[in-house]
Amino acid sequence: MWILALQISKTSESVGPEDGVKEAACLTESKMNEDKPGDSQNLACVFCRKNDDCPNKYGEKKTHEKWNLTVHYYCLLMSSGIWQRGKEEEGVYGFLIEDIRKEVNRASKLKCCICKKTGASIGCVAPRCKRSYHFPCGLQRECIFQFTGNFASFCWNHRPVQIITSNSYRESLPCTICLEFIEPIPTYSILRSPCCKNAWFHRECLQVQAINAGVFFFRCTICNNSDIFQKEMLRMGIYIPEKDASWELEENAYQELLQHYEHCDVRRCRCKEGRDYNVPDSKWEIKRCQCCGSSGTHLACSSLQSWEQNWECLECRSIIYNSGDFQKAKKHALPNSNVGITDCLLEESSPKLPRQSPGTQSKDLLRQGSKFRRDISTILIELGFQIKKKTKRLYINKANIWNSALDGFRNQNFNPSYAIEVAYVNENDNFGREHPGSKQEFLSLLMQHLENSSLFEGSLSKNLSLNSQALKENLYYEAGKMLAISLVHGGPSPGFFSKTLFNCLVYGPENTEPILDDVSDFDVAQIIIRINTATNMADLKSVINECYNYLEFIGCLRLTTTLSDKPMLVKDILVYHVIKRVQAPFESFKQGLKTLGVLEKIQTYPEAFCSILCHKPGNLSAKILSDLFTVHTLPDVQALGFWNSYLQAVEDGKSATTMEDILIFATGCSSIPPAGFKPTPSIECLHMDFPVGNKCNNCLAVPITSTYKEFQENMDFAIRNNLRLEKEESSHYIEH
Repeated sequence: MWILALQISKTSESVGPEDGVKEAACLTESKMNEDKPGDSQNLACVFCRKNDDCPNKYGEKKTHEKWNLTVHYYCLLMSSGIWQRGKEEEGVYGFLIEDIRKEVNRASKLKCCICKKTGASIGCVAPRCKRSYHFPCGLQRECIFQFTGNFASFCWNHRPVQIITSNSYRESLPCTICLEFIEPIPTYSILRSPCCKNAWFHRECLQVQAINAGVFFFRCTICNNSDIFQKEMLRMGIYIPEKDASWELEENAYQELLQHYEHCDVRRCRCKEGRDYNVPDSKWEIKRCQCCGSSGTHLACSSLQSWEQNWECLECRSIIYNSGDFQKAKKHALPNSNVGITDCLLEESSPKLPRQSPGTQSKDLLRQGSKFRRDISTILIELGFQIKKKTKRLYINKANIWNSALDGFRNQNFNPSYAIEVAYVNENDNFGREHPGSKQEFLSLLMQHLENSSLFEGSLSKNLSLNSQALKENLYYEAGKMLAISLVHGGPSPGFFSKTLFNCLVYGPENTEPILDDVSDFDVAQIIIRINTATNMADLKSVINECYNYLEFIGCLRLTTTLSDKPMLVKDILVYHVIKRVQAPFESFKQGLKTLGVLEKIQTYPEAFCSILCHKPGNLSAKILSDLFTVHTLPDVQALGFWNSYLQAVEDGKSATTMEDILIFATGCSSIPPAGFKPTPSIECLHMDFPVGNKCNNCLAVPITSTYKEFQENMDFAIRNNLRLEKEESSHYIEH
């Protein structure tokens, strides 16, 4: 959907021969507005003195009547002598009013080298270059402004350039956004993708795309790379706002994505029931085009033997096989650049680093739960787009889930972005047989083991523990990696993080205050309680003297002269025990969570992830399970009625089984994964005595019986015995 939103016509953001008339009209209007006396003059930007309100060119124009002040955001941001010292709600975008006035006063003494008027607040950062200019004048002369790091500006002589080894493109190529043909030569107005050699863009098209897409969706239109692509575009002066894409903020923007295309488009459809007829797991199941997804065919109509076979529609097939230039995009490193000063601007910190862009402020808003709040399932489904079709098989021993998972994830051929296929094996099986396993069941068992492992401490809400052997074996990293893989590959969420651990991941340990509940060590908790409950100095000093060696060891000895010193002493102990003591495990765990970009999403959408990392899923109900399971084959009306009655009986406590037992029996999971089940759980009604759960396909076959009593007894018996056998196998491994 985002690609469609980017197919836009080129807009005139920079000045060129083709839009000279329009620019002249704009300048004439600005001049007229500048010459008007009275209130209209107050609407001109105090830096560039233009009345223009062009957000794509100059940023948002903001007028504050209280301070008699109007600014363009870019003019304010790029001014050389000012930085953000206030909070986001203070002044203008966090820039204090007194600082803005000082900068205006400083700029009033500088003459623009382009228009020759005073007020040139922006200077070229190249050594020994003394050119100063207004922001609009700089755009006119094709200066480059970098909206990152130190917000550097470069004049037309010192601006960064894109260097290519040789120009192998003799003919014009289309801009990959507006599709208008351009000469493939890197200039100010023409930019080349750093990750795809055949991707070229108009600067204007890229800027509009960046503003529409935001930092979370701005990426190469050919290979979807975001990191290398964004870094290069920032270097070349493209402003990328840290916000959700414009289409993300539309109500029901993704509604159509929830609907699968189900229509047979081949020339001769053989299905007698019509082109819209779709029966899963049969020759009349509709297969969508693997390239565009907007065309379909019945398996039988295209002579496909199974759903796994590839199929492309005629339009996509002609592109793939008739275009000699079409190749699978490969990742390329950034070309070596000889532009000395620009190479380090995005890498090194700057003395003006405290100055923040609106993107930084937007990220703070995101963390506080703003209008950019998003549904967790949508976020995880997005992350799931990274998963490739290539499959990696993991051989898992259910009786030794941890070690077999470690072996699989540490295998040199394992790639987190490969689709996971599970095969269950048994060490005691002399024949070495393997059985198909459920990926979601495996991830569910792995999360249960992780929650109860020695890597975490606490009862319900857990923090990281200090386990030197686990640290030596890099197990904290593996734990973070496992959690990330589980979330992206459709497994369950942990649900056992303490708020303190979560806040450390999102806001950093230095901005997190632990509480007494985070302390699982009884002796340490008693020390803190005794300090807190001391009612006089004698009691307080008595506690300190008793714990002198411990306090000295952890570096928390401090001079205490009054009872008001207690809170600081308690805080020091908490910070040491909960945060500083486990600093090495935390850093290792955090690195593991970076797998597949999960940590970045956690930090961007903390409110969404808090609901699944710090809280267990809600209780299942009869309605939830009834809605979750869909009828997979032609239904037996009576059996389906028995099924719904059985769910209600379980919810009312009239059965020995629970809702979680039913879900485990059918899918291997005790709760619904945040990203949902894949495939969707289904119900079959078969002539059999007892129900059968197929965890690989999330399919539950329920028996067709003559009475409800028989139905309930058979369901209870099969589900209870299945769970009992699995528990016995697990306990047998623990005992031995």
